[in-house]
Amino acid sequence: MNNRRRLNGVVKSNKMDKTIIVDVDRTFAHPLYHKVVTRKKSYKAHDPFGCNVGDKVTIVESKPISRTVRWVVEKILVEEIRQENIESVQEMEQAIEEAIVEETEETVEEAEQAEDEE
Repeated sequence: MNNRRRLNGVVKSNKMDKTIIVDVDRTFAHPLYHKVVTRKKSYKAHDPFGCNVGDKVTIVESKPISRTVRWVVEKILVEEIRQENIESVQEMEQAIEEAIVEETEETVEEAEQAEDEE
């Protein structure tokens, strides 16, 4: 592996073409008061994967891509589950339950097909 800096953060905006804004939080102890302090900084990163808002990503230093972009998305750690046109929490919970049921049905069908092939 190389010596480039790598940071983990959350995608704040993806409204630009192939560029995202990533919020990186860092916590440290204050040197004088010894209180834990949290600081947040935003970085613009090139996005070859097509990340969505809320995704947790790893960004890595790179050569300058444009005037403000000096980082590239290395990988998506956690993808945010988002549903369009859902206005209430109950609708969101129902959509998630339906997605889980569909996924379990697909895995059951795949398991049955694997048993039939054997």
